[in-house]
Amino acid sequence: AGIMVLAGASLFFYGAWRPVYLLLLIASIAINFALGLRMQDPLRRRAAGSFGVALNLVVLCYFKYTNFIFDSLNVLTGVPLPFVNIILPLGISFFTFQQIAYLVDVMRGARVERDIVSYTLFVSFFPHLIAGPLVHHAEMIPQFKRGRTGRSALLAARGLAIFAAGLFKKVVIADNLAQFVSPVFAHLDAGGGVTTPWAWLATLAYSLQIYFDFSGYSDMAIGLALLFGIRLPVNFRSPYQATSIIEFWRRWHITLSRFLRDYLYIPLGGNRLGEQRRYTNLLVTMLLGGLWHGAGWNFLVWGGLHGIYLCINHLWRAWRADNKYAWAGLVEKGLAAKGLSWAITFFAVLVAWVFFRARTAEGAWQMLGGLFGFQAGSSAYASPGILRLMDLPILVGEQRLLLIGGGAVALALAIALCLPNVPQLFGYREYRRAPEKAGLLRWRPNAAWALLTALALAISLFGMWQRLEFLYFQF
Repeated sequence: AGIMVLAGASLFFYGAWRPVYLLLLIASIAINFALGLRMQDPLRRRAAGSFGVALNLVVLCYFKYTNFIFDSLNVLTGVPLPFVNIILPLGISFFTFQQIAYLVDVMRGARVERDIVSYTLFVSFFPHLIAGPLVHHAEMIPQFKRGRTGRSALLAARGLAIFAAGLFKKVVIADNLAQFVSPVFAHLDAGGGVTTPWAWLATLAYSLQIYFDFSGYSDMAIGLALLFGIRLPVNFRSPYQATSIIEFWRRWHITLSRFLRDYLYIPLGGNRLGEQRRYTNLLVTMLLGGLWHGAGWNFLVWGGLHGIYLCINHLWRAWRADNKYAWAGLVEKGLAAKGLSWAITFFAVLVAWVFFRARTAEGAWQMLGGLFGFQAGSSAYASPGILRLMDLPILVGEQRLLLIGGGAVALALAIALCLPNVPQLFGYREYRRAPEKAGLLRWRPNAAWALLTALALAISLFGMWQRLEFLYFQF
């Protein structure tokens, strides 16, 4: 009865946004569940599974990529195809990929789920439904089926504290960084110029904004799920501490990386078919990973850049492993070399974020020109119209705005680089995994941490002066 109530509440939560799309979600769940049952017959398994995967992709492509395809065809052929007014259903990329993974696993021999309530809750569980993490049926359905969930006062306290930390990251850090991002990129996309200080401020601010925004939502989802005794997978492990692009993708959007590896990269052949095929598979995987985020050439460029980065990283590792160059491995172990590796990795990620955030190619190139000092144009804040887009008073002055923004970015970067991430801080244990390694700073169920949790919640709630929106809702 408990999971039935939770499934009903999750569907109600989704339908409260736009009731007509609740029908889409229910239809998606029903069709994929029915296809799973049909796949119990070995003779029908591959046909039913392939049909289900294709159907899911067609629905996703219609809602997410129709206008992108039409716009691209307009440019390539000159045929004036119409713009279709399609509202993207919240979380469609997440619940589509989760069900594709289920169908593929059943095709590979995984157990078919026969309980419609457990399956519905796996797809629609409200903490992860809108913006992830991208959960796997094998780690969720067993938790729903164990009868009494592992709820306890200690678990609830830990969940509430993690939720408060996530909300604080979103409202206090990410949203305050946003005011140094949106006006600058909007100005560039409209054809304006940017000076080097503003280019660096906006790019650094965005890289931290998207991290604290998305990881904040993931932490809130983990915290909410813990209140019901459910453990969601960790999605971030301090990605900006990475000293290589390979390591970055083991720390950033971990559940998407897992999906791309298991259901795209490895089926394409992974690294089993030679070096050339391996690098081709990496590029294809990252291009499609970029396209998953949104229907636009900017996302393809972002994915392509990360694909190239990964290829270079693997080539470097292969070169370093050669006995003739064994000294390179020794050099990398030094503190200075690690610092250089971190700087190269972080800068590469920054450059890619420019394309991810810009809405036009011109805006992206203008921003890159500003970063490298090639722009001689006026500041992005030279006109009062642009200044009014900021939440800070115009009378503060441009130089002071730069100082305020630089201070905010420096503080946020210090938090991302120096403090333990939320799983480490709260000793969070994923489903069937050991708890995170304890650090010097560690959550305890005591009065001091209860006060900090209440303070974080109060500051965040008072800071929610506008409707709470997360960047990854659009994906």
